[in-house]
Amino acid sequence: MVARAFAWVLRTAVFSEACAGRREVLRWITPAWGGAANSRSSSRFRSSSTNDVLLKDKRNKILSRGLPKQKPIEGVKQVLVIASGKGGVGKSTTAVNVALALAANDSVDWQQLDYLVIDMPPGTGDVQLSISQNIPIAGAVIVSTPQDIALLDARRGAEMFKKVNVPVLGLVQNMSVFQCPKCNHETHIFGTDGVRSLADDLGLDVLGDIPLHLNIRETSDCGKPLVVSQPESNVAKAYLKLAAEIVRKLPVSPT
Repeated sequence: MVARAFAWVLRTAVFSEACAGRREVLRWITPAWGGAANSRSSSRFRSSSTNDVLLKDKRNKILSRGLPKQKPIEGVKQVLVIASGKGGVGKSTTAVNVALALAANDSVDWQQLDYLVIDMPPGTGDVQLSISQNIPIAGAVIVSTPQDIALLDARRGAEMFKKVNVPVLGLVQNMSVFQCPKCNHETHIFGTDGVRSLADDLGLDVLGDIPLHLNIRETSDCGKPLVVSQPESNVAKAYLKLAAEIVRKLPVSPT
């Protein structure tokens, strides 16, 4: 929840800054169009021409700024984004448990964050692009179920981050298998190893394999994520292993 709140607040700030230049352009475009539409007299024509010159000069100044410069977040060593192409694949639950697993694996000093985990909204739209352009991101982790429709969106997510030069650390195969609590029979509800096939196709690694388990949902709903409430369980160990793989893939953080 904390990561999600931060992502949305950040999006608002990013959009405000990114749109400031557009508003300046619009303020200059409007009088230019008005002059052109009513340029029946020479004086109005001269006014329109002047506005055109001013508009062109203003536009050139705005374009010369280029893309926004990335600004590190004070007190944070590395920013990690947990993303997916679509909703409903367990991205938020993964983000929370990964953050707790990172703390458990590394006795993280929370006075100065070693890692800031951002739970990104679904999709590949303006939020993802704005954050990628404004914050130096150490790596992105793509979460998907093995289901075909989820894999299509996961591919788009991974390709989008590559295009904006954000390192994609790998994929997480979530809800990979369901084990019956009574007979221990395993059922691949969403398909078998679809994420592994996608990872091979993209030249990426599968960082972790998280099963579909009732305890994950129950502990998340009551505000006691499984990594801290049941640290010795097999599912918690899967998250701990995932966090260790993420750290192994991350570049060495600056001191």
